[in-house]
Amino acid sequence: QVQLVESGGGLVQAGGSLRLSCTANETIFPFYAMGWFRQAPGMEREFVATIGRITGQTYYADSVKDRFTISRDDGKNMVYLQMSNLRSEDTAVYYCAAGEPGRNHYYYTELYEYDFWGRGAQVTVSP
Repeated sequence: QVQLVESGGGLVQAGGSLRLSCTANETIFPFYAMGWFRQAPGMEREFVATIGRITGQTYYADSVKDRFTISRDDGKNMVYLQMSNLRSEDTAVYYCAAGEPGRNHYYYTELYEYDFWGRGAQVTVSP
């Protein structure tokens, strides 16, 4: 069973930066697609960013494009989300997710495409 643990959340002022990290207990990189999702209070969980299995191709939600960067370190079994120019609307619990290979594309943007989830890390952006 793949277990994911997020770290690096916290409180930051608008315009600031944070980096989230996610580590897996098994060697799943680069075979799994990895993604970040977020969920604000009273809202549904939404896609933020993904990095594709094997290719490392990245894809972002429009709301974070050009502000967030997803990356991974295969040797360390880690995936990161660098967040810059944060806004109050970025406040949410951020979840790391891993999707098993077997689909006919390399990166995944839908919740159902992911098989394992972390417990989440709170990111709060103050005005």
